[in-house]
Amino acid sequence: MPYIFTVILLFIVELFYFKIADRFNIIDKPNERSSHSIITLRGGGIIFYIAVLIYYVQSGSYPWFFIGLTIMALISFLDDLRELSTRIRLGVHFTSVLLMAYQLGVFTMPWYYLLITFIIIVGVINAYNFMDGINGITALYSIVVCGLLFYVNKSVHFIEQDFLIYTLLGLLVFSFFNFRNQAKCFAGDVGSVGIAYILLFALGALVLKTGDFIYILFLAIYGIDAVWSIIRRLYLRENILEGHRTHLYQYLANEVGCNRLLISGIYAILQIILGISVIYMAQYDAKIQWLFSICILVVISIVYLLIKDYIVKNYVRRIVKNNI
Repeated sequence: MPYIFTVILLFIVELFYFKIADRFNIIDKPNERSSHSIITLRGGGIIFYIAVLIYYVQSGSYPWFFIGLTIMALISFLDDLRELSTRIRLGVHFTSVLLMAYQLGVFTMPWYYLLITFIIIVGVINAYNFMDGINGITALYSIVVCGLLFYVNKSVHFIEQDFLIYTLLGLLVFSFFNFRNQAKCFAGDVGSVGIAYILLFALGALVLKTGDFIYILFLAIYGIDAVWSIIRRLYLRENILEGHRTHLYQYLANEVGCNRLLISGIYAILQIILGISVIYMAQYDAKIQWLFSICILVVISIVYLLIKDYIVKNYVRRIVKNNI
């Protein structure tokens, strides 16, 4: 019953936010880098923060994490309203990461654990933000990652199960409005950054509890697309902090013309398959885990690069040529 009431409350809050967003013109206008053509309400992903807020009010668990999430969500929402400087955003991200690290107990470990934690969290948060570009992709992918964590938590118990349940409830409510051919709302920075921070906290707790870094592969499908896109942009000497349309999912949606919900579903399904494999391989020793991780990343990267190269040669260049 508490979960049912929470879902009802989250729906009410989301609908109320829509009225506020409409009243104050909090919208996402299409531009040359967008993958949509219709003006859509922005910031609907604030419901992820609300879901965790409800959990925190009831439990009082993980206070330092929650403070970090709050300031992260606040600065991201302000960025949705009016673009803030990169220095301000990175400063807040740095503070929030330190709060998360403190909550996870990383400060009691060797200094390089803190450095690794900082690099991974900041990198994943920004990658998650850039990957949030078409209907349903953030919602479905995050449901998969949270679901995998929920399953593992039943046996490992690295975090309170209600933390993951309330996060899933927020994701499901958001999906109702976002997983549509014509979305009612987009997550916005407050949503993509917020859910990345939430999932990374749970994932970090799992890795620290088990000592198995293989669980990082729960984010591998997003990671492959984000990392190789960044490498390509660095090679072309482009500003990696600016928005763009060169991720594989963007090429599939814009140049190839695939259905956006189908693309989101494919990313989610691939991560489910990989996640199940990770859970199975976690029973083996570290050497086998590392060998599996390297092999799977190499294979996925090769397939990814071949598909992307084919699309660039057969679709992107043709479109550019026709526009000249």
